[in-house]
Amino acid sequence: IEVQATPINPSDLGLLLGPGDINTLKVEDSKITMDVPAAIMGAMQPRLNIPMPVGNEGSGVVIEAGANAQELLGKVVSVVGGGMYSQYRCLPAASCMVMNEGTEPRDCASSFVNPLTALGMVETMKMEGHTALVHTAAASNLGQMLVKICVDDGVQLVNIVRKQEHVDLLKSIGAQFVCNSSDDDFMEQLTAAITETKATLAFDATGGGELAGKILTCMEVAARQNTTEYSPYGSTQHKQVYIYGALNQSGITLPNNRTFGMYWGIGGFLLTPFLGKVGFEKVGELQARVANEIKTTFASTYTQEVSLEGALTLEALMVYAKQATGEKFLINPNS
Repeated sequence: IEVQATPINPSDLGLLLGPGDINTLKVEDSKITMDVPAAIMGAMQPRLNIPMPVGNEGSGVVIEAGANAQELLGKVVSVVGGGMYSQYRCLPAASCMVMNEGTEPRDCASSFVNPLTALGMVETMKMEGHTALVHTAAASNLGQMLVKICVDDGVQLVNIVRKQEHVDLLKSIGAQFVCNSSDDDFMEQLTAAITETKATLAFDATGGGELAGKILTCMEVAARQNTTEYSPYGSTQHKQVYIYGALNQSGITLPNNRTFGMYWGIGGFLLTPFLGKVGFEKVGELQARVANEIKTTFASTYTQEVSLEGALTLEALMVYAKQATGEKFLINPNS
């Protein structure tokens, strides 16, 4: 595969930058250095001197194929196989998602991680018996996909953002419930939205700070509105928050659990275990939906396109390392 487009996702930064402190980042000729906090150095020991190619996903054109995959020659394919920050990749034919005619590599560079994660959130909701969702950092590319999925599938979704422009953006693509965490009445906004939607499952991209606790608190307040008996243990409605990102590098801070009862959970959500859980047939259905809607529901937007070298300039690193909503880089390794 001649790789022509590969995105820089937050999941890629975990490998590309690791635990390095970007505030200490230095670029000298071809050498890039950052300080690693002393407390984390021990955990990095197994990583020393081990080649770790970066780039979870990407797309390109098949230029050579084995005898049993000749039908892929000349096709635009999207793949997830690691090491995609490379001009060429040799991968099993089974790992290639063949795109529909007229799809360009740039269109389908982000066909796996964000689309399947967004679909995975809705599938997890169904599998675990919830009926509505809460999503944080909701103006991201993934967040916009989730809004469109929920509109199409009739799923109620509460979106949390921190800028008014993001509120306006999500409402322009069909979002009904958008709460601004920067507003003084954020908790009232969130409680009202959760009360109306009865959302009891949240996916949190921030991964730190107080937001997960605030979501659980609002879920509990909403649940108690429908109960007539008092219990010191809170409502019997289970409330779940899954952490799937780390935009906030601080620790997760929860209030005294009396504010959201005892029937709750916080865990992690990863795409690969989810795909293994639902099985090959279901994954095929999800991938087919992505391929058919890659220019609509699952369209991604990029603020900058860079070469492999361009991705490692100080200017570029300082922008995408911040993981700011709306800032997404695309690498064209063959540019």
